[in-house]
Amino acid sequence: MGAEQREGGIRRTPGRAMAYAVCGVVLLAGCASMPDSGDLRGVESTPGQDTQVRVFAMPPRDDAQPLEILQGFLEALTSDDPSYSTARQYLTGKAAQKWQPERSTTVLADGPATMTGPAGNREGDDRSYILSGSRVAVVDAQQAYTPASGDYGQTIHLTRDKKNGQWRIDALPDGVVMGKSDFQRNYVSVNKYYLASDTAVEGSGQPVAVADPVYVRGRVDPMTQMVRSVLSGPTSWLRPVVRSGFPTGTALSKGVTSLTPDDQNKLTVPLNDKAAHIGRAKCDEMAAQLLFSLQSLAPTVSEIALRAGGSQLCSLSEDQAKTVAARGSQSDPGYLYFIDGQHRLVRMAAGSGSGNAKADPVPGALGAGATALRSVAVARDERSAAGVALDGKALYVTSTLSGSTVGDPVLQSTGKTESDRLTTPSWDAEGNLWAADRNPADPRLLLLQKGGGEPLEVLTPGLDGRVDSVRVAADGVRIALVVDKGGKQSLLIGRIERTGDTEPPSLSVQELRSATPELEQVRAVSWAGDSRLVVVGREAGGVEQVQYVQSDGSIPEAGTLPGLTEVTSIAASEDSDTPLFATSKNGLLWLPGGSGWRTLKETASMALYPG
Repeated sequence: MGAEQREGGIRRTPGRAMAYAVCGVVLLAGCASMPDSGDLRGVESTPGQDTQVRVFAMPPRDDAQPLEILQGFLEALTSDDPSYSTARQYLTGKAAQKWQPERSTTVLADGPATMTGPAGNREGDDRSYILSGSRVAVVDAQQAYTPASGDYGQTIHLTRDKKNGQWRIDALPDGVVMGKSDFQRNYVSVNKYYLASDTAVEGSGQPVAVADPVYVRGRVDPMTQMVRSVLSGPTSWLRPVVRSGFPTGTALSKGVTSLTPDDQNKLTVPLNDKAAHIGRAKCDEMAAQLLFSLQSLAPTVSEIALRAGGSQLCSLSEDQAKTVAARGSQSDPGYLYFIDGQHRLVRMAAGSGSGNAKADPVPGALGAGATALRSVAVARDERSAAGVALDGKALYVTSTLSGSTVGDPVLQSTGKTESDRLTTPSWDAEGNLWAADRNPADPRLLLLQKGGGEPLEVLTPGLDGRVDSVRVAADGVRIALVVDKGGKQSLLIGRIERTGDTEPPSLSVQELRSATPELEQVRAVSWAGDSRLVVVGREAGGVEQVQYVQSDGSIPEAGTLPGLTEVTSIAASEDSDTPLFATSKNGLLWLPGGSGWRTLKETASMALYPG
């Protein structure tokens, strides 16, 4: 609504949009008088608006001309209309029935530019236009986000009804297309949760909850969308390594269109009869999955009750859910660890953020300086540590108890230079240790079961390049690899698969996908949430930056952090409440909330949390 002609395209007038925003509502499309000649050279994304503003589309007006119909339709795609009913009014009856907007959402750098197509002359009852732009991402029918690049080009055809003389769209691609800013206004990234098929927390046998990031429409009853998405099952990428507690075919009860928590923040979810005869343990798993998922969207939800067959199946509180399945973001690290100027492993209490924070050597051999350390990883239970010697040749595993000794190395590399030897190791939830040998003559990704024994080579089909860094997620089924190819480093996320019943197991990392498509150099990385990482890197021709990224390759709205230079490590915990630390030429640095980096210790070569 309120289109403004300008050189280079047509866009919505910011002043008009904001005038309606004051009232809490924005009306879009279908009422501007548009020319019926020339090219519609650009349909730009809506300028930034209050995220609480509801945006509604307007239906086409009588006698609207083809360009106005097209503009109105594209505007309607960015509205808060749950079923795109207004957008369908711009289509012929047959096209409206056939069109499937839920098939995909294509995100362009800017709003789709439009040019006249082959049937775009001013005569007759047919017009065609080509929508074009630079692709940024695609959200598929499973709501999974995938970064994309290259040109977008699709044709939309319009026809004039011979009886009433009204123009309508009669041929168009399935799915929705919009600019990046409209996507950010309309969609929100959330985690839905499933249970790891082959991973359990060391010592407890407790199943591990695995985050499956998806995008939902943020102002179109997102809570109900979220529940339906969880019930529909995991995305294709994650499905091979997780399971759902919900029986196949479980859905919301017939007639349930919206879900709302009560005044005690308890959400009751009515299910169909597929879930009517489950046991209590299975019901608790189902409720935990939903509670974890909904808290990703609405943290105030504190209890889930499931109903089916006319009766309550179970009710699960937030505290009870923690006993049903483990989440990395609910694990509080006891200490922050770092390597000091004497190449020893030292630690201070997690949450320390003062220049007077006391750091003590870790009990045992690595804290005593028995071996000069280049890098280190501390097990998630903080009872063991693995250290790489200063020259990168040997990896040692020892206890963090007083009196422990180093012993023989559990892994050795014969690479000719330090950069061609062992990477920093990483522990998974089951107490297994991961590392890569960067020896060009025999590059390998390796796993040491329970931190010892014969190293197992992990297959990496499709890997193009050499692994320079390894960080295993707390769930034990996803792994972040910094991969070097031709001097450029990229961050890839893979799925860890265990196949066969052999002992030792056969392991592989499957379907590696980029989490930082815009970066050409990645210097350091750490998991910083169930599906979020913090990365230090730079774009081509850019400066080094610190930013959050999602494991699906999307960028959180508040992704950029204060910059650093010459970073040697970054330390984040899956628990987002713990402080962020880094090391650089200035020593150990701490990032207080809403402030810049501050130096805590003048000498430190690496900082880390357990994992």
